[in-house]
Amino acid sequence: MKILDLTIPFGVATPPWPTYEPLQLKYFKRLAPNGANGQLLTHSNHVGTHLDGEIHFHTPGKDIASLNFDYLVHEGVVADVSDVCGDYDVYTSQMIEERVEVKEGDILVIHTGYHHYGWDQPTADEIRYMVKHPGPDREFALWCRKKKIRWIGVDCGSADHPMNTILRDWMPRQAREAEAHFRVKYGKPLAEFFDDSKYQLMHLELFNHGIIHAECLGGDIDLLLNERVEIGCFPWRFVDGESSISRIVAFLDDKAYAAKIKKKETCGLTRFGDVAGAENPALHERARKKGRRG
Repeated sequence: MKILDLTIPFGVATPPWPTYEPLQLKYFKRLAPNGANGQLLTHSNHVGTHLDGEIHFHTPGKDIASLNFDYLVHEGVVADVSDVCGDYDVYTSQMIEERVEVKEGDILVIHTGYHHYGWDQPTADEIRYMVKHPGPDREFALWCRKKKIRWIGVDCGSADHPMNTILRDWMPRQAREAEAHFRVKYGKPLAEFFDDSKYQLMHLELFNHGIIHAECLGGDIDLLLNERVEIGCFPWRFVDGESSISRIVAFLDDKAYAAKIKKKETCGLTRFGDVAGAENPALHERARKKGRRG
């Protein structure tokens, strides 16, 4: 059994979700004169790859420590919607099911392609990563409940559409862009498409059903597009934790892993050794033809 990492690098430059505390690091002791290096960290739970827990939005829900490994580790799929979704777009359950077979109780990882705008990538664009990524409508949330999805992972700043969060108020220039886009593509203004009854629906309408999500996945996720694989999320055993920084991985047998590594050898890499989307024509030709990488 081998492991592919689906976690983005975590450092002081890793952006948290807007307004959350970033990572701050300092040494409180050094080898000279203490004989050991020691560091003190300060950060929120919503920086880098992290798992939103039930009590992040649902007061009587489970804390992170209450999540068992049968829940966190399970078979699932990585669904790639990057060929049909660009800035501010809405993805649907139909788009997912056209690409992969989703079984009841699966873990569902959604590849929007927006991790290519993450801080670790050569095409980094923090505003695009956090504020312009695609997201779902209520139809998708209801489908997740019907499918009894275990948990969801996304390769961007939020599992909710950014214009269905407080970012719509905080980023007025981008909200105006999204408004024009929604009127043309969906025939409705933002306030009508995402009215108050839908606010942060992926949090508010799923966490109370035990369907939580992990945000800011990346790593070598590009090697698993539209595939079924064993997936594991490993947060801290965090008593009273509303969310947790996590390591998320895919488990492959030796033969499948060798094939993925051979494929990776043909790809451009980030400075951290992960697949770099902008330099990977074999994996992202469709999206590049749509002009989404420029």
